Amino acid sequence: MIRNLGLFAGLLMVVFCTSCNPQNKTAQSTESHKPESKYFLTSDSPKSIVRNIEQDSDGRIWIASWEGIFLSDGKSFTNFTKQVSSSRFFSVMEDSKGIMWFGSLGSGVFSYDGKRFRNYTTEDGLLNNDVVSIYEDKAGNIWFGVWGGASRFDGKTFRNFIINEDEMTEDLTGKTFAERGQYEVNSIIEDKSGKLWFATRGNTFVFDGEIFSPVSNLGRAFKNIRSVIEDQKGNIWLGGNDGLWRYDGNVFTNITKDFVGYILEDREGNILTSSGSIKGEKNWKLSRYRPKSLTNKLMISPEILKSDEGMIFGILESKDGSIWFGTFDGVNRYEGNTVNNFKTISSQQYFSKMVASRDDC
Repeated sequence: MIRNLGLFAGLLMVVFCTSCNPQNKTAQSTESHKPESKYFLTSDSPKSIVRNIEQDSDGRIWIASWEGIFLSDGKSFTNFTKQVSSSRFFSVMEDSKGIMWFGSLGSGVFSYDGKRFRNYTTEDGLLNNDVVSIYEDKAGNIWFGVWGGASRFDGKTFRNFIINEDEMTEDLTGKTFAERGQYEVNSIIEDKSGKLWFATRGNTFVFDGEIFSPVSNLGRAFKNIRSVIEDQKGNIWLGGNDGLWRYDGNVFTNITKDFVGYILEDREGNILTSSGSIKGEKNWKLSRYRPKSLTNKLMISPEILKSDEGMIFGILESKDGSIWFGTFDGVNRYEGNTVNNFKTISSQQYFSKMVASRDDC
């Protein structure tokens, strides 16, 4: 049935696209305009919140959603964890050994080595079973950002680090949180100097292997940071309630005051962000900050698309250059002039959309 619908959709696309007069169209920049939306006749893509997206070393796309972990080749989707767990998933990562890690809300973290799954929870020493972020450091340790702090896993045992108001320290008592702790660790990175950065709902911390130091600018702590990355030049980028910030090792520079949820550096050195209202209203946008614009006092609008789906979550630049991002109701792929929405629609709905598309030609 799906194959027949796909053939029908393709025939419709040919009919309506060839009926348009391309000479009446003017070239548009990919910046600051609403791209055309495309719809696929698919019944297997995620249809709820997609929080994070990862591409593995084989080019496969892994999607962490409220319905499970989905695996995609760019066209079709498989709910990879459907038979393993009914939990909502928040994070996904491939480590240096090729093992996939899936962080859930309530069921801890799952690993998949290509043959079998293994589940780690508080019973194994994980600090909390709500796993928000996953990161592998240069030594091969896997870090799990959870509610209440973070856990470091060396392949055998866990070391846990707990947030206590404005401090973060290692716990040596074996304490775990059956319920959610007060703060969650949203993002973890290791910078070029070997220091680890922890972005949390509370303070942001830098860990030198012994002490967690709060990050501040002019005496004001960076709080409720949702994403932290290091770019190719060694700059640290922080995004959260107070907007987007860049730290060059000496000075913090505020780039925008809009709430920033996710940050990504693409292969050309551009900084991509998702930003908008933290209330989830439909005014979110995916922005691209080009390196040259960041050095100019007059910044050209970096917006490349607006989302009609509310908040934009995890962002991925795939190996083919397309940008994948999650929303409240699934996953999308941005290809410069179009946004592919992997949603289920009937052939009648598809026909209506193609007619509307033709009328706009």
